[in-house]
Amino acid sequence: MASTISDPNTGADDGLTSSDRSSRIEVHGIDHIPERERHGRARELFAVWAAANVNYLSLVVGGALILMGLSLWQALAVIVVGNLFWVPVGLLAVSGPASGTPSEVIMRAMFGVRGNRVNIAVTGWVICICYIALNLAAAALAAFSLVEKAGITPNTGVKTVVVVGIATLTLAISVYGHATIMKLYLPITVVLTAAFAVVAFSVLGHADFGYEPAEPLTGGSLWAALAGGVTLIASGPLSYTNSADFSRYLPRATSPKAIVGWTALGGFLPSVVVTALGAFAATAVDMTDPQTALETILPAWFTPVFLLALVLGTIAINAMTAYSSGLALQAVGVRIRRSLSVIVDGVVGVALTLYALLVSNFLDTVSNVLQLTVVLLGPSMAIYATDILLRRNRYDGPGLTDETSDSPFWFTAGVNWSGALALTAGTAAAALCVNTVYAGPLARALDGVDLALPVGIAVASAVYAVMMRRSRSAPGTEMRA
Repeated sequence: MASTISDPNTGADDGLTSSDRSSRIEVHGIDHIPERERHGRARELFAVWAAANVNYLSLVVGGALILMGLSLWQALAVIVVGNLFWVPVGLLAVSGPASGTPSEVIMRAMFGVRGNRVNIAVTGWVICICYIALNLAAAALAAFSLVEKAGITPNTGVKTVVVVGIATLTLAISVYGHATIMKLYLPITVVLTAAFAVVAFSVLGHADFGYEPAEPLTGGSLWAALAGGVTLIASGPLSYTNSADFSRYLPRATSPKAIVGWTALGGFLPSVVVTALGAFAATAVDMTDPQTALETILPAWFTPVFLLALVLGTIAINAMTAYSSGLALQAVGVRIRRSLSVIVDGVVGVALTLYALLVSNFLDTVSNVLQLTVVLLGPSMAIYATDILLRRNRYDGPGLTDETSDSPFWFTAGVNWSGALALTAGTAAAALCVNTVYAGPLARALDGVDLALPVGIAVASAVYAVMMRRSRSAPGTEMRA
C-alpha cells in the first residue's frame, strides 16, 4: 500500500527527468524511488550540507562557548569534538540509496509502522516546526535591520511582509523539492563562503589568539563547561536524523563510504570554520548581541551584504527543514501531497514566528525546549545507526512503504518494541544526566557535568542491539548473527 499521494506530473514519462527535475515540482514524497529514477553522485551531497551550515547560528554558538568561560583553545577543541557527530549523520545517509526511501520511512524498521508514526510526530514533525520558527525569526531579525538601514521603519506591517516574504522564498525551494535543492545549493555555498571569507578576514584581524578568561575555569566547573559545550555543538548534527531524505535518489550501487564522507564533510567543515569564527570574534567583541557586535568590526560597506548573507544562509537551512517536515507529516499518516504538506508546515511556522516576534516570548520558550532535544535525538540517532550496522544497510524499500498489517515491518500490532523500549531507556538515562534548562540528579551529583549525550546514546544503542539480536530474524532482511 502506497503511503503517500504523488504530486501531479505534467511531463512525459521520461525517467528521472519527469520525477526529479529542478524545473518541476518533485513527484515523489515518502514513496519508494525506483532504481530507474536514481541519479547523481555522492559528492553532490557536500554542497547541500555545506550551504545549510555556513550560517549565523554557528557564529552565535561559537561566541557562546567563550561566554561560558572557556579559553579560546578550549572552545576550539570543543568545536571539533562536537562536530564529529556529523559522522553518524553521514552513516544515516547511506540508508537512503539502500532503501530508496527517506529517513522518516526507514525508521519503520526500528519502531514499526504505527510506532514510527509517534516517533516521527515528535522527533520529526514537531521539532522541524520549532526549528522552522526559530530560523525564520533569526532571518527576519537580520532583514528588519536591513530594512531599517534602508530608511524604512520596521513596524508591524513591514515585519509581517518581511517574514512572509522570506517564508515564501524558503517554501518555494522546499515545494520544488530535491532536484531544486541539489541544483541551488552549490551556488548558495559559493556565495555564502565568499561572504563569510570577508567576515573571517575582519574577525581574525581583531581576534586575541591567546585569549584566556579573567577567571579561568578549573575542576568540576571546567568539565561542566566542556561537556555542555560539546552538547551544544552536537545538537546541530543530532537534529539531522533525516539525512537519507537527501541521498535517497542516489543509485543503490553508490559507494557507502563516499556517501558517509561527503555528507559528514559537508556538515563538519563549514560548521567547524564558522563556529570557530564566532569563538574568535568573542575574544574581541561582546557576542551577547552578535549581529550588532560583528558590525563594529566589519567594513561599513559590507554590513548590508553580511545581513543579506545571514538571510540567505537561513533560507538554505530552513528550506531543508521544511522539506523534511513535509515528509514527516506524510509519515505521521496524513494523506496529503508532499508539496502541500510543505506549505501546511510553512504556514504553521510563519504563524508561530509572527506570534513570537509580535505578541509574546514564544521563541524563548521554544529555544529552551530545543535545548532538551539532545535527550531525545541522541538516543534516536543511536538506534538508527545501530540498526544500519545490524542489518548491514540492507533495507526492503517497497516493504517499508507498506503500511498494512501484512507489512514485513508491522512487528507486534504495528510496533517494534525493541526500538520503542530502547528509545525510552535511552531518553530516560539521558534525562537523568542532562544539565540545560533543568539539572538531572546525576548531573547535580557530578557538579553540573552534563553526560546526557554519551549516556543516552550508549544506553539506547546497547538496549536496541541486545533486543534485536535476540530476534530470530529481522523483518525485511537478515540480521547479522
